[in-house]
Amino acid sequence: MRRINYTVAFLMLVAILPFSLASCKKKEASPAVEQEDEEVVYAVNSYRISGGNLDEYLEFGGDVASVASVDVMPDQAGKLTRILVSIGDRVNKDEVIAYVDASRPGMTYKASPVKAPATGRIISFSPTVGATVSQAMVIARISSTDDLEIKTSVAERFVSRVKLGQSASVTFDAYPGENFTAKVSEVSPVLDTTTRTMAIKLRLSPPDPRVKVGMYARIRLITDSIRNAIVIPAGTIVTREGESYVFKLTPGSGQQVARLQKVSRGMTVDDKCEITSGLAPGDEIVSKGQSLLNDGSPVRVISSIGADNQGKEAGK
Repeated sequence: MRRINYTVAFLMLVAILPFSLASCKKKEASPAVEQEDEEVVYAVNSYRISGGNLDEYLEFGGDVASVASVDVMPDQAGKLTRILVSIGDRVNKDEVIAYVDASRPGMTYKASPVKAPATGRIISFSPTVGATVSQAMVIARISSTDDLEIKTSVAERFVSRVKLGQSASVTFDAYPGENFTAKVSEVSPVLDTTTRTMAIKLRLSPPDPRVKVGMYARIRLITDSIRNAIVIPAGTIVTREGESYVFKLTPGSGQQVARLQKVSRGMTVDDKCEITSGLAPGDEIVSKGQSLLNDGSPVRVISSIGADNQGKEAGK
């Protein structure tokens, strides 16, 4: 009788054991299920929009030259006996700057003065004392270094976008990071048939004594300007099914969410894009991290930057 009881107990234990193991597995699996149900929050950077300006431009190089520059040639051929000026000296019109002796063997002449044909500064003086010069030889150059202009040429395809009075931003290698303002002062009425370019001149406004004749200028000529526009970084725009969108941040239930906002694009200059509809000043959009987002994705802003490019860490 006891053997039968032991046998029955063993069979009951074998029957109960699988159910116990299954129950344990279910309890162990439950945390994993809860983890999968947790909502993923994406870390992003944002950009706060404000009204700004957008300038379209042409970019090219030019040379600084004097508005008034004249060559000095002697009235007599002969040897240069005296030089009365140095490079950089300021001279007045008809001032004597050198003397030339036209004497030859058996013939003695009084030294002939070389006079300045205009007022300005001596920017070059090629020959030295004792050198032989002629009436067709340029021995010096006088320029008005206080009145400068920038000479450049514009390709034929851009001719329709250039006109008198246009503003330009100019930079020089001598002053890195510093911008000078200029305006178009002269536009040639014809094109050079060899280079297919049109010559133009610009004047610095206001003039700056640091700019010297011969400097190379990098010119950014403003051809179109939009004021008080909605301007955003071009990289914030995503394309879905051929349409342009941005992820606009909106309040959610205890968490900000990113909503797809359709926008209309206007002029694009460098990495800036004009938005003609879909956004307004004060809106905040995702600037980095948008490639992983979908409409309604919860986000956490870790860094925010405004249209004035003054960044700040979020939450501080």
